[in-house]
Amino acid sequence: MAQNGLTSTVKLLGTWGSPFALRAQVALHLKSVEYEYIEEVLNSKSGLLLESNPIYKKVPVLIHGDVSICESLNIVQYIDESWPSDPSILPSHPSDRAFARFWAHFVDGKCFETINAVAGAKDNVVRMAMAGNLIECLASLEDAFQKSSKGGYFFGGENIGFLDIACGATVGPLSVVEVFSGVKFLNEDTTPGLLNWAEKFRAHESVKPYLPSVAEFLEFAKTKFNVQ
Repeated sequence: MAQNGLTSTVKLLGTWGSPFALRAQVALHLKSVEYEYIEEVLNSKSGLLLESNPIYKKVPVLIHGDVSICESLNIVQYIDESWPSDPSILPSHPSDRAFARFWAHFVDGKCFETINAVAGAKDNVVRMAMAGNLIECLASLEDAFQKSSKGGYFFGGENIGFLDIACGATVGPLSVVEVFSGVKFLNEDTTPGLLNWAEKFRAHESVKPYLPSVAEFLEFAKTKFNVQ
């Protein structure tokens, strides 16, 4: 990709299968930013990772020149502001930006918590109880999609934006917990908008190179959660 805007060296520290590193990769692709991707092995964290994110010691980290930016949503916003040419990632209107930020934090604070609870449940009774919580989260997110998409494919309408990138991090993990639980969380009856959105998100040219397949995510999750 041709670099657009600022000329300082750009590096992204990530790890395979990280839904949060995916956010940064999609944003960089959208803005046509050239960058060096550095794969981290998280059980043996590199000196560069520890130096650039000494507080949390986790990926993703965006290194732009001599500046390190941590936390995926923060990174996406930084990319949008540092490379201001089209396409814009965050909405232009303040109320739309506030809406997008609110629901992005809902995804990180509620959706991922329940996704992990379903995946990590030790028995089926607990898993089904956690699945109920996840269904409630997705019902709220479906309502947000219907309000913000205005009939388009994405949360912002016709183009991928901040909230799509935030929610897109759940696409792989959701496919895994559907297999673990046997529950179809995205379906025509309760989440028709999100079901169509997830299909369009997966197929988008800025997402497809970085999003592992369902089978790859499933093998990764089985190891992480010790599920046979």
